[in-house]
Amino acid sequence: MIGLWDTTGNEVVKALASERRNAGGVTSGIALTLVAVVDERRVREAEAAATIAASAHPCRLVIVVRAEGSISERSRLDAEIVVGGRLGPCEAAVLRMQGRLALHAESVVIPMLAPDVPVVTWWHGEPPEKIANDPLGVYSDRRVTDAAQSSDPIAALETRAVDYVPGDTDLAWTRITPWRTLVAGALDTVEAHVTGATVVAPATDPTAALMRGWLSSRLGVMPKLKVTTDFPRMREVRLHCDGGDVLSLTRFDDSAVLRRTGQSDRDLPLTRRPLGDELAEELRRLDPDEIYGSALGAFAGTPGLNDRPPMRVHIWQDPAVSEAPEPPLKPTRSRSKATVAATSTPRRATTTASATVARKAAPARSRKPATGRKPATGRKPAGGTGKAGQ
Repeated sequence: MIGLWDTTGNEVVKALASERRNAGGVTSGIALTLVAVVDERRVREAEAAATIAASAHPCRLVIVVRAEGSISERSRLDAEIVVGGRLGPCEAAVLRMQGRLALHAESVVIPMLAPDVPVVTWWHGEPPEKIANDPLGVYSDRRVTDAAQSSDPIAALETRAVDYVPGDTDLAWTRITPWRTLVAGALDTVEAHVTGATVVAPATDPTAALMRGWLSSRLGVMPKLKVTTDFPRMREVRLHCDGGDVLSLTRFDDSAVLRRTGQSDRDLPLTRRPLGDELAEELRRLDPDEIYGSALGAFAGTPGLNDRPPMRVHIWQDPAVSEAPEPPLKPTRSRSKATVAATSTPRRATTTASATVARKAAPARSRKPATGRKPATGRKPAGGTGKAGQ
């Protein structure tokens, strides 16, 4: 590991190239660049998750840590370079930024991207309200958020629907992959039409919200939410079919019980996977996830998410300017309607009207021929009496 304190982006790029040469062929065959935006207290979690994901997808890992504090502090960059070792088959750079440098993290990150490979940006923390305000998400091919990290996960999912662009995804969607697999397998044996559905889960569970959206987009029926406080996560999915048949999938710790009317119960595996496995699943595909877009749109009531343009344009937002109080407005005098009408008249029209009145008011002047000049009628026409004049 190489540690660089109070350094520059150029020095970080040089140190990464030097460490790669010293490591030999450890990092050959990089599949992508993973940019992780984390807080200081979650750096180790991000490294552990990236190590698991890198075992399936060798990558260059760039961890961006924006210091919590005032942006008026002096800009500073600290970096750690790790190639191989504890992070497995990947090369990593942990970048800690302070001051206004944290607002321009892309100036340090872009030169460190691996050439000719896709870029995935992962926010391991509170997801941004608008990804277009963060340039780290504008230039990436895939963007991974986690609504469960938000203080209000349901509101975070609705924000993701408003700000959705093809290529976005959320780890709450990844966590219901085992659920969707079991429910889809159970529906393969059902010939009756599904007329209703119920999801039993806490009111703030984002996985239950996406499960409802997925069932609505696939079956055309919006499931009802039955709120429970006895279980911290989604507890049960119940489907009602024609003829009174009921199919339910209930979770018990690391397993689930599949029940169906007229048949015996079946025990199925339903384990909670570590964060690294969930991240590795999202790195398997780098094209837009249209099923997720349909499920998110069905939940939020925003259809047509997959038809949006797949590109974002960076919208610069300076916290120092946005958080500054607006200056108070100066009091203005009230003006009468006549004054307003007069001042609203075009200046050219007013000048023309005044000139017209002045001309009418001026006395008429007699026009006399100039002294010593012949009248115009006494002049000979041009050409005189010559032949041309005749």
